[in-house]
Amino acid sequence: MEIQQILESKAVIRFQDCDPFNHLNNAEYFNYLINAREDQVIENYGLDIYKHGKETGKSWVVSTHQIAYLRPAVLMETVTIQSQLINFTDKKLFVEIRMFDETKSVLKAIMWSSFSYFDLLKLSSAKHSEDLLQLFEQAKLSVTETTFEDRVKSLRFQKV
Repeated sequence: MEIQQILESKAVIRFQDCDPFNHLNNAEYFNYLINAREDQVIENYGLDIYKHGKETGKSWVVSTHQIAYLRPAVLMETVTIQSQLINFTDKKLFVEIRMFDETKSVLKAIMWSSFSYFDLLKLSSAKHSEDLLQLFEQAKLSVTETTFEDRVKSLRFQKV
């Protein structure tokens, strides 16, 4: 079975998440992007990270975020959020998440995040299991750019 590499969902920008200019507050982008990724992973891969954590005692914690705000998302706008696994190691995941307008014609934000696999009982990093590594190998869709800045520059002028 072939699995999706670029995952996609929609969200509506809500009043409580906006600043006085009716723009999505900068800090709220993280919530929209990460929540979308979590939902997409459950829906497309059947991987509920919270259930996984309860069953295995291991889960992922954020190591880093890099974000570029390119165009504002505004109150009650429907946005399209895409995400993909761009790389992984035996202990880390590297994910790209993009926010567009509903039609995917305007890129609003891009974020690179790294997640470390963590043993919640031993309070130390852990290695991914073989079944997770197999899933990641199928899900991974690398990007050609090697730096976040180059990726932003490339996507900013790319037609979707």
